[in-house]
Amino acid sequence: MGRSYFIDETVEEYLVGLQTAPGSCVTGLLAGQSSPQRDFVVLAVQTPHRESEGQPKASRGVSPLDDIDVEWVTEHVSRMLPGGLCILGLFLVTPPELSKDAQNALKRLIFAMDKYITKGRLWELSEEDVTDQVTLHICSKTKKTVCKTFDVKDPKSSAKPADWKYQTGVSSSWPMVTCSVEVDVQIPVSSDITDKCMKDGLRRWAKQIEAAYCLINGRQALDDSELSSGQKKNPKATHRQTLISMSQEQSELDERSSALVQVCSGSMKVRGVVYCRAYIHNNKPKARHAAQVIRRDIINTVCSRVEMFLEDLLINEGSHKGTVVHHDLHVLLEGIVHPKMKIFSCYKMALFK
Repeated sequence: MGRSYFIDETVEEYLVGLQTAPGSCVTGLLAGQSSPQRDFVVLAVQTPHRESEGQPKASRGVSPLDDIDVEWVTEHVSRMLPGGLCILGLFLVTPPELSKDAQNALKRLIFAMDKYITKGRLWELSEEDVTDQVTLHICSKTKKTVCKTFDVKDPKSSAKPADWKYQTGVSSSWPMVTCSVEVDVQIPVSSDITDKCMKDGLRRWAKQIEAAYCLINGRQALDDSELSSGQKKNPKATHRQTLISMSQEQSELDERSSALVQVCSGSMKVRGVVYCRAYIHNNKPKARHAAQVIRRDIINTVCSRVEMFLEDLLINEGSHKGTVVHHDLHVLLEGIVHPKMKIFSCYKMALFK
């Protein structure tokens, strides 16, 4: 018996409404939350068109299935997801004549997507994390769907059938946790390997976040205690909100236990306040689940913003000649909207070089 996927009805409406041009295909990502027993899909997002130079490969006799940029497919959504939601897999809409080649293309894409995500992740998977990723093929003419999963941590993994079930209000009762964290990290950098230095510096900072104390509604909760304990349940409320605060006092003491001298040509400072929120599927979530999703959201948010800063620095290379550069990254990314929850990422940070 394969895995079961419960999909919000809005996702069904979205997928049925997708249209493909003759001889072309449509790709996109499926986002939601996993659990050991089942997965919940609450969002499907079509890959937007990307401007490219020259003649499209498809018009030169190359199959459109070979012209899919998996990094672009993944990146445009992964930076906008709130905590608790992750990319569960991808979908592919093709005309009937490309259906035979669709499964091979999906297998290639799902493994490439996981490799890309893993490369940029600064936290380690836990034993409870699910490594199965879902692929969904849709025929643009008949609307027939084929759902299969792959264990992306096993290169020899073969496709397994999965149950694809539509439901109403999949995420309507998910508890929401919120947290704000002050970030003040100074990272030594070398002029020729800035990206690597930043990654190493953020990796050290991420370990501090993972080791930090976590308070839920001002109190330290046992890992296996229920998140909803002590809260008044309101059946009319869309989401129950829980406030999480974090303290890095212990991890900072651990860091001071050993000194490190490093040769560098400059330094980069990441400073500001990160506002995070995360959702947890309503299956008796534990306190440790809440702590885990909010920690990961903090790390993902800061990492994504620094990546955007470095990309901007690369694009505008040569325009920053001074010894001090200040970038105020106060941005609200919107555009992917779910009727029950706003899918967005908000941050306010400043970076100094």
